Amino acid sequence: MRAMGRYLPTPTLSLVLLVVWLLMVRSIEPGQLLLGTFLAVGIPLLTQGFWEPLPRVKHPLKLAWFVTYVMWDIVKANAHVSLLILLPRREPHPGFVEYPLEVKDRLVITLLANTITMTPGTVSTNIRLDGSSLLIHVLDMDEEQELVREIRERYERPLKEIFEC
Repeated sequence: MRAMGRYLPTPTLSLVLLVVWLLMVRSIEPGQLLLGTFLAVGIPLLTQGFWEPLPRVKHPLKLAWFVTYVMWDIVKANAHVSLLILLPRREPHPGFVEYPLEVKDRLVITLLANTITMTPGTVSTNIRLDGSSLLIHVLDMDEEQELVREIRERYERPLKEIFEC
């Protein structure tokens, strides 16, 4: 088992790479299977030195709920941004917010920044080098403190619980 870990450090990633390769070339010919397998094994082997150790997901059920909440927030934000564009009853109030981070784990900070960016109307534009805050651009902001509280409750706190950090 130890030898397999040395030659196949991330089996899930390798499987995903193989499937993506086969979907891109739209073929399961033996040559494509062989090339896809070579890439699926070779890419993780060549890049494993650049990866940081990943924290374990401590609460997978909470992760499933988190993904569900984020998907729902994306749908709601899409509707809100669409209404801002299609029905210009009022001018949006764009602005920047410096969001103070409670979490210190780099992966969790990255997941939080990506979650914020995936939600239409908000974009994480900068992470301080010391990991103390995110700079977020908001398309339509009513109150800065309410936005900070909402991000902390809906995204950061669940991520801290999922990864127990």
